[in-house]
Amino acid sequence: MSDIIMLVDCNSFFCSCERLFRPDLAFKPVGVLSNNDGCFVSRSKELKALGVPMGAPYFQYKDVCVKNKAFVFSSNFALYANVSDRVMNTLAEFSDDIEVYSVDEAFLNLKGFLPTLRFPTIEDYAIHIKSSVEQNTGIPVSIGIGPTKTLAKVANNVAKNKDSYKGVLSLMDLQVRDQILSEFEIDEIWGIGRALAPRLRVLGIKTAKDLRDYQNEKHLLKLFSKVEIFRKWELQGILKFELNQTVKDKKQIMCSRSFGGMVKSLDELKAAVSHHASSATEKLRRQNSTCRSVRVMIRTNRFKQTEQYYGSDEYILDMSTSDSRKIINAALEILSRVFVKGYEYKKAGVILSGITPQGESQLSLFEKADSVKDLNLMKSIDLINKKSGQETIKFGVSMTPKKTWRMNQNLKSPRYVSGWTELPKVK
Repeated sequence: MSDIIMLVDCNSFFCSCERLFRPDLAFKPVGVLSNNDGCFVSRSKELKALGVPMGAPYFQYKDVCVKNKAFVFSSNFALYANVSDRVMNTLAEFSDDIEVYSVDEAFLNLKGFLPTLRFPTIEDYAIHIKSSVEQNTGIPVSIGIGPTKTLAKVANNVAKNKDSYKGVLSLMDLQVRDQILSEFEIDEIWGIGRALAPRLRVLGIKTAKDLRDYQNEKHLLKLFSKVEIFRKWELQGILKFELNQTVKDKKQIMCSRSFGGMVKSLDELKAAVSHHASSATEKLRRQNSTCRSVRVMIRTNRFKQTEQYYGSDEYILDMSTSDSRKIINAALEILSRVFVKGYEYKKAGVILSGITPQGESQLSLFEKADSVKDLNLMKSIDLINKKSGQETIKFGVSMTPKKTWRMNQNLKSPRYVSGWTELPKVK
């Protein structure tokens, strides 16, 4: 029985999340910006039609947006993560074999699907899944189906960009597959992209079908890695990339941001560094791990024609920990070493490494692990912040009168699902 791989991809996910609580934005141009309101990272179909490219700087297209009454938002990652969880939980109802590939994509293996009166074909079942996700979460999705992940990716790309397929396309049928692959540009293939495509075109490989049918694999191996050969095999319908259901724990956790403005004072840098240290440690606890090393980096604006400075140093903890207070103290100790007065700083970051699962780090005779009291305190903080909104409880050192170190988020929508203070008010 062959595998049936289904890729479910949310359409313009960040924009769709913004529309959830703003039904007035339906069929209107919507865009979402990157950190510090820099570049477009998500665009609705209507904004794309205005000629706004992905990754384009907002300031270059601001006039276009204003002229066409487009709605532009700062990134609201708390909202997007919450909605993503709801989408993935809905998809998990249809298959136990699921890989959450990204915040807005998931692969499902529906091996064993049998036609019924209600769902005579796999396309009918996909339409049912699509409708269920949209009904349960309000997020529109596109679905691509194939015997491999690469073919499912191709199908999803076509289903999303050609209205005639109404958001669902299957490449399980060989004739349909041949037709689609013969029209699918080589640089659109998952894992190939614009970097490798020119080298393939030199060989006369211009479409996905050309790559699938290329005979000289030894020649390809001289130019590309084994992964690209696997892509070729997957286009032939041979599954080489299995679904990965387990999320590997990170061996290094980094939290860094560019500031909304230039920072000169040590107090403001302390606030920024302690905030990043707290966020990184929260991620550490989320994967039930501890760390032994803390690194802090600060730097000036490399794009500004002034004297530049980059400072970085590491602190090795006496014992492995996931206690935010200990990691913040270590980070501030490093900051005191690397800070140089007189510079205007644009970015700071905290990196945690030496990561091991909670309770598995080897202690020396005189070392003690985090106490039960410490662990319970951190769990309580995480729980309250999860229920009541990010930074409901935060450490005092991260609070300063000035907020220069905060990101620019002048166009941010309310935290509809993660902040009590921003719930809509009924008059």
